[in-house]
Amino acid sequence: MREISVDLITKEVRNLCIDANHKLSPDMERALCDAQEKERSPLGKQILGQLQENLTIAGEDMIPICQDTGMAVFFVKVGQDVHFTGGSLTDAINEGVRRGYTEGYLRKSVVSDPLIRKNTGDNTPAVIHYDIVPGDKVEITIAPKGFGSENMSRVFMLKPADGEEGVKNAIVQAVKDAGPNACPPMVVGVGIGGTFEKCAQMAKEALTRETGKCSDIPYVADMEKEVLERINSTGIGPAGLGGSVTAFAVNINTYPTHIAGLPVAVNICCHVNRHRSVVI
Repeated sequence: MREISVDLITKEVRNLCIDANHKLSPDMERALCDAQEKERSPLGKQILGQLQENLTIAGEDMIPICQDTGMAVFFVKVGQDVHFTGGSLTDAINEGVRRGYTEGYLRKSVVSDPLIRKNTGDNTPAVIHYDIVPGDKVEITIAPKGFGSENMSRVFMLKPADGEEGVKNAIVQAVKDAGPNACPPMVVGVGIGGTFEKCAQMAKEALTRETGKCSDIPYVADMEKEVLERINSTGIGPAGLGGSVTAFAVNINTYPTHIAGLPVAVNICCHVNRHRSVVI
C-alpha cells in the first residue's frame, strides 16, 4: 500500500488548472499548424493565423488562451493500492481548483445553484469522474470546458436498427446544428453505447485523447476518418466563416449496451480543446 498526501494532490491540481488554461497542449498545437496548411479558404487561413497569434501572445504574456476558462472537469484514475492521507481526495481536488483559478487569475464561471445563479467565486466545485485501476499511482487529467461549445452537446437515443449509418448521421447533424457557436475548428468527442449517462461521459473523455490518434478498434477508426471528412465537407470552416477545416478530429469511444438501445452522445470542443495530465 502506497500513501499519498492529499496536499500533493491539491498542489498538482492547482498547477494543472493554470497550465491548461495558459498553454495549448502539444497535440493541439500540431493540429492547428496542420489545419493552416490544409485550409483552402484564404479567409480560413487568415483566421487560423490569428488563432496562432493569439496563442503566442498568451504564452508570452501569461494570459489565458481563451477568456472562458471553463468549468474544471477531471478524469481521475486511482490505483487500488493507494491510500490517501490528510483528508478527502475530492476536497483536495476542489481546493486545487480554488487555488488555481484564484492564484492564476482565471475567470470564475461556476454558479452554486443552476437556477439561483450565484457565483461561487472560485470556480468550484469541479466535475470529477473517478476510475479505480490496478497499481499504486494516481493519474489526473483536467479538461477545462468552456460552455460555448458545451452548450452544443447532444445525446441521441437511437434505435438499434439505425445502425452505423444512423450514428454517423447523428454526429454530423450535431456539428451542423452547432455551426459557428462551438468556435470551430473543433474536436468532436463521441460516446457510443452504454446508457444515457455513460455515453455522455465517454464523449467528454474522448476529447482528452491525443488529437490525431485513432481508435484501436479498426471499424471505429474507419468511422472516425469518414465522419471527419463529412464534417469538413460541410464548409462551416474556421470561426464558421467558411472553409475546408471545420474539425481537427473526431474521437469515438464505445461501450457495450442493451439489446434495445443505441445511445450516442456528441460533445464538441472549441479549437483550444484544453487538456493536461499528471501521474503521481
